[in-house]
Amino acid sequence: YGTVVLHVAPEAAAGGPLAAVRNGDWIELDCASGGLHLEISDEELASRLAESDPTAASTLIASQGGYRQLYIERVLQADEGCDFDFLVGCRGSDVPRHSH
Repeated sequence: YGTVVLHVAPEAAAGGPLAAVRNGDWIELDCASGGLHLEISDEELASRLAESDPTAASTLIASQGGYRQLYIERVLQADEGCDFDFLVGCRGSDVPRHSH
């Protein structure tokens, strides 16, 4: 019982804020608004993101080809449904916002 958070998306590898999270950081979860907030200053976030290489993981995986490369190049982020971009709108039913 209680709140469970399951989220799988390539966001960190794409250079998003998840790439800046470090052990010991606090992350605020606001269930009512559906938001996550990394509890560090904007300056610290910018510094951490500047130090990271958002293309490193993608380049390594994409060089292997196959499904992994297809995933990196074509799978949408969680807020867009975690589906292949070329399948959006092809199945005849919407994915409601609360299902993400």
